[in-house]
Amino acid sequence: MKIQPVKMQRLLDILRNKYFLVTLAFVVWMLFFDKNDIYSQYQYHEQVSKLKAESEFYQKETAKVSKDLDELTSDKAQLEKFAREKYLMKKDNEDVFVVVKEKKEDK
Repeated sequence: MKIQPVKMQRLLDILRNKYFLVTLAFVVWMLFFDKNDIYSQYQYHEQVSKLKAESEFYQKETAKVSKDLDELTSDKAQLEKFAREKYLMKKDNEDVFVVVKEKKEDK
């Protein structure tokens, strides 16, 4: 396929246009060399996504802890159950046995 001389001349005229060259240089600078280039914007987007996921996780955990706190402050039996399970507390006439499962090492 041959490029016709008229089209080639028109393309050369566009490439020699100072406004086109300045605009092209500006776009290249903004895309690759500026402190807010495409790569940085991608990293910022990934960081924002990660922080949003963490925020959702912590909001769920906060709601769960608040619910547990309400249950513990309102019910004496729940408080005793929590103390026994989490802190291995016991009554004076009881013995507590803790069973720990060993982790198998994969080879």
